[in-house]
This record gives sequence, C-alpha cells and structure tokens, in this order.
Amino acid sequence: MIFKQNPKDGSCEIIFSEEEIKIIKENKKIYFPAETLKKFGDVIYRMVWDWHNHFSEKIRLQPSHEFMKIEGEKPKSD
Repeated sequence: MIFKQNPKDGSCEIIFSEEEIKIIKENKKIYFPAETLKKFGDVIYRMVWDWHNHFSEKIRLQPSHEFMKIEGEKPKSD
C-alpha cells in the first residue's frame, strides 16, 4: 500500500496493490504479522508527523480518541 498525501490540505489517499485488494475483498480485512506491523508502525509514525504538519490549525486542534468511528470516502477526482 502507498500513502499519498496532499500537502495543500493534509488529506491522504491509501493506494492498495492488486494483491491487497484481493485479500481485502476475500477477507474484509488485511492481516499484519508482528514483523510487518512493526515496519508499518515505523513508516506510519513518520508519515503521521508529516501529515500533522500539513493540517490546518483547525484540523490539528480537533480532539480524537481511540474509539471514535473513522470512515474513509470515495477518492476525489484528480
């Protein structure tokens, strides 16, 4: 998967490989073994820091918590 951030507004698209799409379609989820999750965590930690710097102050100051529902949206046209 590739994370593609819009530096203008801080939004992001997650682009899945064909194999990942197949796995998600068949299983409705994707599994990360411990080693993969560690690598994913390392990469995403850096990306989250970068994303945070691109958010507007209004978005940056919005509270969030671990149990909030997060929903993605259909991609916007380029």
